[in-house]
Amino acid sequence: MSFDEQSVLRIDMVSDVVCPWCTIGYQRLQKALSQFPDLKVELSFKPFELNPAMPPEGQNVNEHIAEKYGLDVPTIEHNRLQLRAVAAEEGVTFTSDSESRIYNTFLAHKLLLRAEAMGTQTALKLALFRAYFEERRNISDAETLVDIAEQNGFSREQAMAALEDEALSQAVRIEENAYRSMGITAVPTFIFNQQYSVSGAQDAGVLGNVIQEITALLR
Repeated sequence: MSFDEQSVLRIDMVSDVVCPWCTIGYQRLQKALSQFPDLKVELSFKPFELNPAMPPEGQNVNEHIAEKYGLDVPTIEHNRLQLRAVAAEEGVTFTSDSESRIYNTFLAHKLLLRAEAMGTQTALKLALFRAYFEERRNISDAETLVDIAEQNGFSREQAMAALEDEALSQAVRIEENAYRSMGITAVPTFIFNQQYSVSGAQDAGVLGNVIQEITALLR
């Protein structure tokens, strides 16, 4: 399949750093895109907080799931094992257990928005996924975020400035509100060329079919 040299597929991935299906969804998207090696893609990660009221110190994940979804411990543990197996199939490692915590992600989204302008957003997003799901780090902690950002395109000064930037806070809130006003209530949601959206961590085959249909218009 050949594409016009000027053709670009824009993909906005609305997601949260502590959403397990978002990191799985990213891997499935990459698998789908591998079917189109000549396609130029612009991928942007857009902010969405699953738990905007979460305090900085976070909450035990079992406690959080029980409160939010009304599940008992055996069901939570069963679902965790199933999710871990699905993640492993996509090359993603989850190390969470009953002692893990879920954290506020607002500061992480501020860094990601600044990273987009710097051209280092994907590297930072993947590093944040690893930090939370594999290393079980507190990604609401400013020092932790600065350490991660410093390894992914920021200087420490740039990272700290981004975390303290109130204009950046407002920009994140504006983007989040825009996606909620579009009716997005769950992530990941993939928006293609600002026109077509797909909700959920769909299989690579499903995403590939969507991409094929959209790119048929680009040829």
